[in-house]
Amino acid sequence: MNLHRKGRAALVLALVAVVGMAFRVSWNALRDIAGAVGADGTAAMLYPFVVDGLMALALIATLVLTGHARTFALRVLGAYTLASLVLNYVHGLVPELHGRIVDWGRLADWDPANWALVLLATSLPVGSIYFGSDLVAKVLHHRPSPIPTATTNAEESSGSSRERSTSDLPVSTPATVVLTRLSVPDPAPVDLGKSGVGVKSMPVVVPMVKPVPIAPASARSVPASSAVPRRATGRVPVAAKSTRTRRTPEQLMAEARKATTGLTDAEVTGEGIRRALRTSPAKARMLRDALLAERATGAVTP
Repeated sequence: MNLHRKGRAALVLALVAVVGMAFRVSWNALRDIAGAVGADGTAAMLYPFVVDGLMALALIATLVLTGHARTFALRVLGAYTLASLVLNYVHGLVPELHGRIVDWGRLADWDPANWALVLLATSLPVGSIYFGSDLVAKVLHHRPSPIPTATTNAEESSGSSRERSTSDLPVSTPATVVLTRLSVPDPAPVDLGKSGVGVKSMPVVVPMVKPVPIAPASARSVPASSAVPRRATGRVPVAAKSTRTRRTPEQLMAEARKATTGLTDAEVTGEGIRRALRTSPAKARMLRDALLAERATGAVTP
């Protein structure tokens, strides 16, 4: 582990040395370019830090940012790298720039090329102010995304399952069967002293109860019905009876088609059908599947 750390430290130091030497070579060319476009001695000396310095800042930002912000930092890095390359190339083509005997504002003999180069050289400092401040703001406001854990994934999955309606479940939820404990009376003791020696005690046979499968904990529990019979309360008054007649499957299907007219397949849900038709979740799911099947085949019966 110690050897690994030493190797990484040596690699970083070597990289810093190479970048420092490359900056010194580029610094000479950019300083002469800045003097040719009208910068004084101090401004020409600071001009390379404006161009190559922003490149280093954009490189650090790409290591910190993510997503669209990282793409923006990569574009800034590529643009200023290309601009520095062009200015170094012009410095190598124009020998007069080395001795600073070139006229101000004259970087090329062809006027359109000269205008473009002067515009490039003079716009880089302004671009460094804008892009540099934007990159610093993005780095300061960046919040790294938390690493997902198994507990977080389990909570998200359980929360999403709780938010789903019972009518939108693909399979009906099985009802939970609650087991009741059967009490078996203890066998009566046999007094052998009074009944005689030849009397044998009869074995007590305990009836076997067939095990009933228990539904999972996520299923809805149904309370067990009371074993005590309820006392008759008489006939239900006519006013208390429901006046709504039972609808046939054909009537429910017709009402479901009417209620989902104009809706897309994604908007046709069991919960929406249940609320519109005031029916049970199981029937709502059946109607939803039938409607989607009709739409898929294109055969809608009247």
